[in-house]
Amino acid sequence: MRNKSVSGTLYIVATPIGNLEDITLRALRVLREVALIAAEDTRRTRKLLNHFAIKTPCLSYYREKEAQRAEEIITRLGAGAAVALVSDAGTPGIADPGALLVNRARAAGFAVVPIPGASALATFLSVAGQGAVGHVFLGFLPARSGERSKLLRSLSTATRPIIFYESPHRLLVSLGDCLAALGNRPIVLARELTKIHEEVMAGDLAALLARLKERQVIKGELVVLLAANNAARSVVKAPSAGADFSELAAWYRDNSGSSMKDAARKIATDLDLSRSQVYQRLLEIWPQGTVK
Repeated sequence: MRNKSVSGTLYIVATPIGNLEDITLRALRVLREVALIAAEDTRRTRKLLNHFAIKTPCLSYYREKEAQRAEEIITRLGAGAAVALVSDAGTPGIADPGALLVNRARAAGFAVVPIPGASALATFLSVAGQGAVGHVFLGFLPARSGERSKLLRSLSTATRPIIFYESPHRLLVSLGDCLAALGNRPIVLARELTKIHEEVMAGDLAALLARLKERQVIKGELVVLLAANNAARSVVKAPSAGADFSELAAWYRDNSGSSMKDAARKIATDLDLSRSQVYQRLLEIWPQGTVK
């Protein structure tokens, strides 16, 4: 049944970033019950809705027509309709349209209710291995090289990791700009999160950029984390003589650009341990998707 949601309410609904099983039961209920779904791309959203047999009407809500659509939605809210806002994937308002509508709906006195769920940023952070250090999130970097380089240079002394989204066709150029503006430092990069070809890579920026340049094609949107400035100074330093397993494992994981199998072989040689034993221990600390 539809239209059981609170009338005149705007719901901000997170949808899966890849795997459709990641949608929440609450999100499914709201999408069924609202009178209208405002979608960044109605074609992509309709595929999701069809998968779950949801028949709610959709209205396109993309950045170029955000102001116009926001007014239309405010009118619908004023008439008592409940409306759900969704982006192409993930949580609306995070590097996607949504903020303008949220502000106008709240200013007009309507309730704005978040329906939490998938987010590429949160999903990535869970496997980035950064702990509770905080971060600087940039959304998508500017498309123009000059603007992008200027922004990156302004963050060269940032004391927290820098995170941004990037498209596959611009990745190599953007990473090159990062290297020029920020210097060589540890990096964690993820693509196709929650999808079949999910991949998480870690190493130092220069080495990882060289590895990516060897690929014929790079697919899927990406999330990139660059270590803070105060971590960059240690990137090129090899582990000290007498380093224990934890020190060696952390260095090979974060700085060498090595695959886990190569790191296991090197650590086994350094510490005179069984390679299989080292490999099993590395499985506990190595980011998922980097096993090669």
